[in-house]
Amino acid sequence: MDKTAYKGVYVFVEQRENTIQSVSLELLGKARDLADALGEKVYAMFLGHNIANQTGKLIAHGADVVLCADAPELADYTTEPYTQAICQIIKEHQPSIVMIGATTIGRDLGPRVSARIETGLTADCTKLEISEERELLMTRPAFGGNLMATIVCKEHRPQMSTVRSGVMRTLPEDGSRKGEVVKVTVAFNSSKFRVKLLKTVKEKKNLIDISEAKILISGGRGMANAEGFSKLTDLAKTMGAEISASRAAVDAGLIAHDRQVGQTGKTVRPDLYLAVGISGAIQHLAGMEESGYIVAINKDKNAPIFQVADLGIVGDAKQIIQLLNDRLKK
Repeated sequence: MDKTAYKGVYVFVEQRENTIQSVSLELLGKARDLADALGEKVYAMFLGHNIANQTGKLIAHGADVVLCADAPELADYTTEPYTQAICQIIKEHQPSIVMIGATTIGRDLGPRVSARIETGLTADCTKLEISEERELLMTRPAFGGNLMATIVCKEHRPQMSTVRSGVMRTLPEDGSRKGEVVKVTVAFNSSKFRVKLLKTVKEKKNLIDISEAKILISGGRGMANAEGFSKLTDLAKTMGAEISASRAAVDAGLIAHDRQVGQTGKTVRPDLYLAVGISGAIQHLAGMEESGYIVAINKDKNAPIFQVADLGIVGDAKQIIQLLNDRLKK
């Protein structure tokens, strides 16, 4: 295989109801770093219907070229049309690197695409960098999060990875950036369309997504009962914060899985992360260690959470939370 024939860092831009998802802007920021290291361009693969008016936002966030596939078949995500479109782009343009957000859509799309174009896919990456040999080094948790593995795809192109939301940093929007928009016409094989979206039913939620929150109060095993989470909820109201949790609290049925932080939950990067009754297993640390300021409260002075905390408080978490809430209310 002639690796020199493959060039460019390509990002699948995920949109839902014509709203570009934040993970895609984060990936454009990382793609910009990788492309600069390679001396190549960043390409945004933008799929949907009636989306052409948003291409400027992608250029402002780091894309050099936006490949815009605007078609009724792509209005809502279904696996087959999106897979056909992405595979057509890859075969025509021969990218060196393809990045996809590790969302419900990305985790469905990525494996289909990699299988059809016969290349590898490294899932849930937490770090991406270019080696001296110009290979993409893809780092992800392995063996239950107990070590980090760096994977290289030497024999096949493109090098594909999925990356979680909140792991990479979005570049500041630069309205002065110039870029190119290329219209992509997809030659769909509709005979392979086996699934139709009949209707979308949304669950009503008033909560902010924890990956978007500025202040997070996270409860762990030490708070894993109704009384403990009631105290956390009261403190969150006082502080204007969102509630999240470690896996122990989710397994106890105290909070929904979409509020879980960690390797099997979400990666978060709030300005303030308050870890209450959380020991700090490596799987949890992987999801929150990039937070701006970390405060940990735990009765075990040797808890691993204190190794990443900016401020540690040793004591009974329930008592400390109550005292903190009383003080803040005053």
